[in-house]
Amino acid sequence: MPPVVPPFLVGLIVAPLAKRLLKPLVRGVVKTSVGIAMEVKKAAHEAGENIHDLAAEVAADMVAAQIASGDAGSRSGDGQHATGNGASSGAKDEAADRTEGDARAAKIRAAAGAGKAN
Repeated sequence: MPPVVPPFLVGLIVAPLAKRLLKPLVRGVVKTSVGIAMEVKKAAHEAGENIHDLAAEVAADMVAAQIASGDAGSRSGDGQHATGNGASSGAKDEAADRTEGDARAAKIRAAAGAGKAN
């Protein structure tokens, strides 16, 4: 009958060998996993920046279109008011147009400032 070796003695002998073999393998797996995670994080950040840039460009185009359509509308509106009921209504409309223009300019400045901040 072969001699019986207690399992804990096998463990004492095999553990240092396993440590020497498995440590570099596990270290390589962890290093590769961390590297992949960092690359994915970087790619996601760049994609987010690209989406933000695209949204800023679209917002700027929308503001430009509103300004262009607002200028054309105020020109035709001025022609209609000049042939309207009288000078008093023309003065009121001019004041309203000026207030609306100031509000639009404030919105444009706010949008431009928000684009520069990010």
